[in-house]
Amino acid sequence: MVTAVRHLGPNWYAAVMGTAIVATAGNSLPVHLPGLRTICAAVWLLSLLLLVTLLCARALHWRHHADQARAHLLDPTVAPFYGCLAMALLAVGGGALTVGRYWIGTGAAVALDTVLFTAGTVVGLAAAVAVPYLMATGHKAQAQHATPVWLLPLVAPMVSAALGPLLVPHLPAGQARATLLMACVAMFGLSLLATWAMLPLVFARIVTGGPLPLALTPTLFLVLGPLGQSTTAVGRFADVAPGVVPAPCSQGFAVLAVLYGVPVMGFALLWLGLATAHVIRARRRGMGFSMTWWAFTFPVGTCVTGAEALARHTGLVVYDALAVALYGVLVAAWLTAAVHTARGVLSGALLAGPRPVPSAPVPVRVRTTSGAVR
Repeated sequence: MVTAVRHLGPNWYAAVMGTAIVATAGNSLPVHLPGLRTICAAVWLLSLLLLVTLLCARALHWRHHADQARAHLLDPTVAPFYGCLAMALLAVGGGALTVGRYWIGTGAAVALDTVLFTAGTVVGLAAAVAVPYLMATGHKAQAQHATPVWLLPLVAPMVSAALGPLLVPHLPAGQARATLLMACVAMFGLSLLATWAMLPLVFARIVTGGPLPLALTPTLFLVLGPLGQSTTAVGRFADVAPGVVPAPCSQGFAVLAVLYGVPVMGFALLWLGLATAHVIRARRRGMGFSMTWWAFTFPVGTCVTGAEALARHTGLVVYDALAVALYGVLVAAWLTAAVHTARGVLSGALLAGPRPVPSAPVPVRVRTTSGAVR
């Protein structure tokens, strides 16, 4: 077991995020299918078990392979995935309140979410500062190497902003509720501005530098994360604001949910089409499975919850239909990634280290009996 976790990086937390969002997004769908709530609760429980397993495995990684762990922090292609740890904690915590409470009870769900939300927010804010700092001082990142992976540590505070409002009704009325809501709004702004500063680099890299390498092509879907999550966040601000902040502000949140969410969701659909076209191209050129395929899950799930929020605040059936359609895409992507990941773990292929590059053969000089050298 100790040897098996040597190459277990923080990117594996994406599997936890992708599993948790299947549960939370499905629970809020505008359709009521028999057994859907039970299935969503079971999927959430699976995400909780995955989180506990990965936390233990990563603890072993740091304990027995500290050299590799430090190398991950100094690797510009791996360090941004530390944002996934924060988002995994937050996603499972939010799922406890939305679907887990049907199995573990509201009291236990609130307690679990409080712990995971606090831990995830602290880790997310630390990653949002530390990873860009390392990119500037240690990684020596260059614009031509920009990928959507750079967005991961910046999106984590947006996940806190979107899931924090779920805890607001469970706090004492007055200052406690208003403080948490405003803290979520602050994290919304922090993440939004940082994302909009980074996104042009990613877009310019794709347009001017050509398509991403085949294995990285699925990461184009990561751009959907801040778009869908921010739309979800403003919708939840509007849900909990009445009675928490004065009437003019609560009404302003309701307006923001529509005036911000509608155009951002429009851009998300544009990016979804662009990313899908790139993935189809990469697949035709031989793109095989890798852990980057989990990028097809959580970001799409945030667009599902964003569409659900717009449906609540606009009353438009078209957003209900969009949420259902995107959820179908999410479930298909999750099943595909989960099956391939399970196969890779059982075979050991996904836990194996990178294959060494074979060196060029060294010519051997042999002197023949005639004295010639060949």
